[in-house]
Amino acid sequence: MKTLVAYLSQTGNTKKVAEAIYSQIPEEKEMKELGELEDLEGYDLCFIGFPVHAGNPAVVAKEFLEKNGAGKKVVLFVTHATPEGEEDLPACMDICRAAAASAELVGFFNCQGELDQKIAELLLKSDSPRHQEFGRRAPETKGQPDETRLEKAKAFARDVIEKAGA
Repeated sequence: MKTLVAYLSQTGNTKKVAEAIYSQIPEEKEMKELGELEDLEGYDLCFIGFPVHAGNPAVVAKEFLEKNGAGKKVVLFVTHATPEGEEDLPACMDICRAAAASAELVGFFNCQGELDQKIAELLLKSDSPRHQEFGRRAPETKGQPDETRLEKAKAFARDVIEKAGA
């Protein structure tokens, strides 16, 4: 089984998770940045990772999945600056899953990543009290994804590979 781990990472958060997942794949595998791919042809299983931007999947990743996901076995992994227990997170993750609606979604993983300082500064200047609060919470995200979250990503990858019959 040929497995792909592809990711979009602007700050390094999603790349860390991609590397953790990739390290657990035992057979023929490749890891690429999403921008290096034209399609998903030639892969039996595709792990696709991307960050959340303003509560939505990164546009590039969403468009790639909509264009290339049909009929493919896809596993999504998503990073976001929100703690995993936040009330609004499930709805956001549903929007991310919807990006792969035409694919056979084999698994889904999400974890907190570090909020980019430039984004935090923009949020703090926003007129929205909610955005300002999110910006004030940026220090809580420092160092994420941490080793515990990366270990969870590894366990997730092993589980998906086992279920996929690799």
